[in-house]
Amino acid sequence: MALDYDKAYHLDAENLAEQGIAKAYHEVLPELRQCVKNPTVIEESVDTSAARYAVRAAGQEYVIYAPDASDGENRSWGTATYVFFKIINDQLADSNVRFYALNGGNDLFGIFLTPKQAEDAKRSLPTRTDWPYLPDAEWPWYGQYH
Repeated sequence: MALDYDKAYHLDAENLAEQGIAKAYHEVLPELRQCVKNPTVIEESVDTSAARYAVRAAGQEYVIYAPDASDGENRSWGTATYVFFKIINDQLADSNVRFYALNGGNDLFGIFLTPKQAEDAKRSLPTRTDWPYLPDAEWPWYGQYH
């Protein structure tokens, strides 16, 4: 099965890391509501004087970057990607779909797929970095196949 890229959301990891998680979440929300009755509310916390950006969802705070964060701003793109997908996929735990990442960096996209659709897509895509994946918190690839 080939991926239907028209159903993918362009996210751009840089935009997510630069205080864009709530905006991107709002764009994905209509499709998420088809799978989740009461989607989680996301609140952003931005402190420009301290160079700190965090989001809160389902009672959990996720620091994207801060002066005292162990990974700092230079890893904020990967952190923002992981957090964004985690917030969505945690809500999909009882669903038959997941929100998969495609690519990374400025070319980051997200797409709702069943695990079977994701596996079928892997078989149709010859380049591993093109495969759909579920982001994790592990630097430097954050779950992307390589």
